[in-house]
Amino acid sequence: MDDTETGCFARSAVLFDFDGTIADTGPAVMRAAAYTLTSHGYSLDEVGNLQLLIGPPIVDGFMEVAHLSHDEAAGLVGAYREAFEHMTRPEDYPVFPGMAELIAALSAAGAKVGVATSRLQHSAEKMIATLDLPPFDALVGRIDGVRHTKEESVRACLEVLGARPAEAVLIGDRRFDVEGAHAVGLPCIGVFRDEEARRELIEAGADALCTTAEELASLLGVRLSVQ
Repeated sequence: MDDTETGCFARSAVLFDFDGTIADTGPAVMRAAAYTLTSHGYSLDEVGNLQLLIGPPIVDGFMEVAHLSHDEAAGLVGAYREAFEHMTRPEDYPVFPGMAELIAALSAAGAKVGVATSRLQHSAEKMIATLDLPPFDALVGRIDGVRHTKEESVRACLEVLGARPAEAVLIGDRRFDVEGAHAVGLPCIGVFRDEEARRELIEAGADALCTTAEELASLLGVRLSVQ
């Protein structure tokens, strides 16, 4: 990892992951996934840590946690999406403390702020619209048949923002964010909230690590308004 001096990752374009970075979607994702798995005959005692579903495309998450083939995992996606839609309300995915203030501070400082997510774009748009967040300059997610990977979302987000990789940084909470950012030529700041997540981000090569919006603001060279 690079040093973590104040402002050392100040950029004119800042891209955020959504799930697990801006909003705490973990409990909602895991609840819908657990319902989907059990309703299709899988025992939760025999699957891995459902927290690993947060971040990657859901088909990849099911493959990882339930040790399924791609076809088996793909067969669960429709049921999962339906369960998530019916089981989830805005109060189930609160914004992490300080993130709204951070986004506002970046915009006030003149940075372009975007979301580059592995969540389907229409889902991300719908969820973000329900949250008390400042407006984004770009919101890019996966689109079936068009964009499939984090790397593709990052590239598309940069295009919308009119920014070059050298002018941008990505904020994320999983190895997929680090890998996607590095594939495009961006540094990635990893946000972690437990030791397992910290180890994953280090192993993936995150360029810096932090745990709070205040620490992240310092790395990005802005100050949060006093709450």
